[in-house]
Amino acid sequence: MAPPKVAPVSPPPVLRIARELRPGRYPLLEVFPGLDRVTAFARYPCSPANRRNLARKTSLEIARRKGEWMYVAPHEIPPNADRRWKPVTSPDDCVVVSGEHLRKSPSMVLYLDILHELCHVVQRWDGRELWDETYSYVDRPTEVEAYKFAVREARRLGVDDRFLRDYLRVIWVSPKEHRRLLTNVGVGVR
Repeated sequence: MAPPKVAPVSPPPVLRIARELRPGRYPLLEVFPGLDRVTAFARYPCSPANRRNLARKTSLEIARRKGEWMYVAPHEIPPNADRRWKPVTSPDDCVVVSGEHLRKSPSMVLYLDILHELCHVVQRWDGRELWDETYSYVDRPTEVEAYKFAVREARRLGVDDRFLRDYLRVIWVSPKEHRRLLTNVGVGVR
């Protein structure tokens, strides 16, 4: 996804982003210090103990590959992975981000992305399938739920639909699917 170039507002000031880290695996809060203290973090649908585990036990791997993306590392390569996507796998909870995305993308985009991906970690704890191919990406319940979570926080901070439309434009979906994703997560098509 090519992130929007101008964010209308900033993430909560308690959050910092360690953009200078080299490729490798780090504790989540080393890359996103303060994330566990933002309002949205307390809204994950899990117990306070599990939220603490989410903050303390989730790692973040900075990958060398180019692009502007972030995803939850699957435990095994998903059946829908093709030759273009060679995901990092991990037996533990790990979010993977491209170094380019971490260094160059607007802070609000990174903030919404990490909220979205941590929502997937919680979903996986609940036994939900993150790569359920019986749904298209834009209709997949886990994706819609994770995007709604991020959109809710963006709106709480005053982000407008124009920014969200750009934020929700991902390269692997058609313009028609993009409009369906917008509808599914409650963002005005225009």
